[in-house]
Amino acid sequence: MMNFDYVRPATVAEAVAAASEKGATYLAAGTNLLDLMKGGVCHPSRLVDVTRLPGLDGVEYLADGGVRIGALVRNADLAHDAEFVRAFPSVAEALLSGASAQLRNAATVGGNVLQRTRCAYFYDAPSACNKRWPGAGCDARHGENRLHAVLGWSEACIATHPSDFCVPLVALDTVVEIEGRSGRREVALEALHRLPGDTPQRETLLERGDLIVALRLPAEARGFAAHARYIKVRERTSYAFAVVSAAASLRIEQGTIREARLALGGVAAKPWRARAAEQVLAGVAPDAAGLREAARIALADAKPSGDNAFKIELAQRILVRALTLAAAGTPERIPALPGSPFSSVSGVHHVA
Repeated sequence: MMNFDYVRPATVAEAVAAASEKGATYLAAGTNLLDLMKGGVCHPSRLVDVTRLPGLDGVEYLADGGVRIGALVRNADLAHDAEFVRAFPSVAEALLSGASAQLRNAATVGGNVLQRTRCAYFYDAPSACNKRWPGAGCDARHGENRLHAVLGWSEACIATHPSDFCVPLVALDTVVEIEGRSGRREVALEALHRLPGDTPQRETLLERGDLIVALRLPAEARGFAAHARYIKVRERTSYAFAVVSAAASLRIEQGTIREARLALGGVAAKPWRARAAEQVLAGVAPDAAGLREAARIALADAKPSGDNAFKIELAQRILVRALTLAAAGTPERIPALPGSPFSSVSGVHHVA
């Protein structure tokens, strides 16, 4: 690990100024960043510690029914907030299906949104990786790539975004509040992460010095609480990133889907919103044939980036499973195995 400067600003403005210098990066819990530094994958010249900044560690329930989540709120604290679980159950289920309890106790929601890919070639400093060194090539393209992208990938990069938390957030139209050198602005979480194209080193829309200060779920997202699930397939039941995952939120009236919100994880360099599939589901009954058709449409543009054609079929099946469980009703309690297709909990209607 190379030498670096360490600063602890007292205000958001000071943090932005300190992080605006070339080579600087923000430090919160460090559950991802420190691994990257120790492995020689990234080499920041300055760490800007934001853990003591005031006003970023609270959950605020807004008058319109939405919720504003400070970027320094811990994953575990949000997942166990009773009001949050009632209002946004699929988000809580996704949080509890990620990492271990110890990591959830440390990790922050802002850091979760910005975590880097777990592509083995990105983590292996001697391997060619366009994310680490633009123009170096992509060893994953013709290497061990069964877990890589099937949507939105390019010849320059086939990595996937690892977050569970982001998948239902994207489905529910979450907004990201950002403080930067030009002041505060907002961007849809769906637009925050970039597809690789020819510039995979540019993973988000953030500019130098930009600091995520909060995430905001709109009031409309509460309307899906009674029929919302997150399902994740992983290579072992706990402590593993998704091979594929799906968030399904439905608004059902008189046996008909009035509105659907769908997103996939583990399939692209960003959480993947399945808008075409949402449109197909609107106005139909949640029967098996309709759900399978929606899943087919959601993956219609998918193509293997290597030895991973199976992920296309798997993603369709896990989306059907998530839709089926959502249609049956949100469980009264989050299952003992959150997000797992092996959970024994089925459609017990959510108690608000």
